[in-house]
Amino acid sequence: MREPVDPAGLDLGSLALFVGFAASDAIQDELAAMGFGDLRMSHGYVFQHLIDAQPTVSDLAAKLGMTQQGASKAVAELERLGYAERLPSPRDARVRQVALTRRGGEAVAAARRARERLERRLRERSDPAAFDAARAVLVDLLDELGGTAAVHRRDIRPPR
Repeated sequence: MREPVDPAGLDLGSLALFVGFAASDAIQDELAAMGFGDLRMSHGYVFQHLIDAQPTVSDLAAKLGMTQQGASKAVAELERLGYAERLPSPRDARVRQVALTRRGGEAVAAARRARERLERRLRERSDPAAFDAARAVLVDLLDELGGTAAVHRRDIRPPR
């Protein structure tokens, strides 16, 4: 029998990662309850680039650090699920741009609401000052590790 691991003994990076995974699972469960059970965490990496833009598959591939074939597969899956569509470019009809559908926009709004509810629930179960301090430390560490600029640009890539 394996000895249990005490979360208090984890290094900060692992602890933050596991908290992030647990938060992601909680958001996924809430999205499923709202009718978006077919979404996966990996879809969020594509969605972030469709919120304010309509990139081509090639652009998506470059932004996500993946092959064009991989990006095309991800877009095809989101199309099949009804969250994205490929539209002709207004400048060149031969070029196809990827856009969120109405359902995709609804999923983004639902995910934002779910994250707000989770944040509120976590804040309520904690001392407000400690919660704010923990948040400030995580923001500072993100900056220290070079992740702040990617967040600003909505350019978070899947882990390597």
